[in-house]
Amino acid sequence: MKKLVLSLLLVFGVTFGAFAQNNKSAAPASKPSGTQAEITFEKLEHDYGDVQRNGNGETTFTYKNTGKAPLILSNVRSSCGCTVPSWPREPLMPGQSAGIRVKYNTANPGPINKSVTVESNASNNRVVLRIKGTVLNSPTN
Repeated sequence: MKKLVLSLLLVFGVTFGAFAQNNKSAAPASKPSGTQAEITFEKLEHDYGDVQRNGNGETTFTYKNTGKAPLILSNVRSSCGCTVPSWPREPLMPGQSAGIRVKYNTANPGPINKSVTVESNASNNRVVLRIKGTVLNSPTN
């Protein structure tokens, strides 16, 4: 009988210990400590308006590191192959600004509605930028 009680206590203790450990790891993540990088854009959307076919489809999204650690853009990707972003690969120190150049291929007439996703080590680690407008088929008078 003593062996049974000791065995049950041992099983209960191991089970309870594992349960308590699992609950600790399931606790909500702490808030950022204020020592991270933070990315702030001047604008999140660019409207080309009406653009002539094969016209200028370039714009730059200017951003600033408003955090307290170096900002590193790990990936910048567009929603399609007709939109090509280019961005600085070196860390951006707190207080500094830089730009993401976006080039849209204006060879095909029609509406422009594309997104560019920016991923970084910032506290707001994913930001979506948008471009919109219309590529005209022929010059307007």
